[in-house]
Amino acid sequence: MNKFCQSCGMPMKKDPKNGGTNADGSKSTEYCSYCYVNGAFTSPEIDTPQTMQKFCIGKLKEMGMPGFVAWFFTRNIPRLKRWAPK
Repeated sequence: MNKFCQSCGMPMKKDPKNGGTNADGSKSTEYCSYCYVNGAFTSPEIDTPQTMQKFCIGKLKEMGMPGFVAWFFTRNIPRLKRWAPK
C-alpha cells in the first residue's frame, strides 16, 4: 500500500474509507476514496497535475490552512504515479 494517494497526495491514513475502489469492488492501494471510485477517477475535469494541485490548495485553504503551507503540502503532486508521463 502506498503511503500517499498517487493522484492527490493525501496521506492514505487520512482517508476515511481507507482507499478508493477498483472496478471489481476491491480496495485500491494507490488512490484515495476522494479520487477513485469503481475503477475510475471521480473528477474527469481534473486532468493535469497543475489542475489537481490548484484544486487541493483550494480545499486546504478552505480548511483554514495558509496558502504557502497548502502549496508546500501539494508541491509533489506532479511526481505522483497518476501524472507520470505515459
